[in-house]
Amino acid sequence: MKLLHLDSSILGDSSASRQLSSAVVAAWQAAEPSVQVIYRDLAGDALSHFSALSLVAVGTPDELRNAAQRYEAALSESTLEEFLDADAIVIGAPMYNFALPSQLKAWIDRITVAGKTFSYGENGPQGLAGGKRVVIVSTAGGIHSGQPSAAAHEDYLKFVLGFVGISDIQVVRAEGLAYGEEPRAIAMQAAEQQVVELFAVA
Repeated sequence: MKLLHLDSSILGDSSASRQLSSAVVAAWQAAEPSVQVIYRDLAGDALSHFSALSLVAVGTPDELRNAAQRYEAALSESTLEEFLDADAIVIGAPMYNFALPSQLKAWIDRITVAGKTFSYGENGPQGLAGGKRVVIVSTAGGIHSGQPSAAAHEDYLKFVLGFVGISDIQVVRAEGLAYGEEPRAIAMQAAEQQVVELFAVA
């Protein structure tokens, strides 16, 4: 099984989402020792944002592409292929200014591709990338789950994954991390317990 592990926090070793996403991956490996992990640090090795160049590059035949277009097309193709090849995905998703990090949004723009991960038909949109299990590690300084303020963060990410056909989505959540040392410790401990429960043997 191929497990794609994504981090998007800019905070390095002090990142709560990185700590928890690593815990999820470690627990998954303990439960399934044969799992093959592919790691992508979307903050440390950021994808360029989707642009006019991206569209032109993909729509231009390979033999007619210039160097910039070839690079852009290869970036889109490799990112999409990595996503499609994964059987499972762990996504570290901190909240920045009531939304996902722009680095994570850049990844979403590379894997949400008409004809590859979704299509439109007479009955509306259809996801083409189903059959994957996803664990979202959702972290925030405030309290947002179930609130309108989650619309551009956790709720958006779940919507996009559902749009491309992924229905097996679980969330490990740590909120209120900026409320002080004790609330942060309690939230992290609760999230770590969620990780344990994800892979508990019934």
